[in-house]
Amino acid sequence: MLAKRSRTLKIAAVVAMAFGLMTILSGGRALFGNVDMGAVVPFVLRFNFVAGFAYVLAGVGLWRGAGWAPMLSLAIAAATAAVFVAFLWHVGSGGAWEPRTMGAMVLRTTAWIAIAAFALRRGKAA
Repeated sequence: MLAKRSRTLKIAAVVAMAFGLMTILSGGRALFGNVDMGAVVPFVLRFNFVAGFAYVLAGVGLWRGAGWAPMLSLAIAAATAAVFVAFLWHVGSGGAWEPRTMGAMVLRTTAWIAIAAFALRRGKAA
């Protein structure tokens, strides 16, 4: 059973690192590449770009079995959920936004809640 959890956690680590690298690349392109991305929400864009580095760090920590990695994953999940709530407030207040941002925030929040849950469960089993 522990081997299965370890395998699941390694998959979560790879997902976190890949997700982080893609987030850094896309966020960097939007922030620094003079690319028109439509009605971006600046605080969401900046948060996601910076969070991409935390995603990679958490993924490396999870892969290595670092004791701090589950708590970093939980912090990422909580911060992402908080930014998602702020984004929903922005949308509800009539602010401009892109539909892909809604999808991305649902995906990010769901993914990090799942990664944190796997990481915390593994930590309790060890």
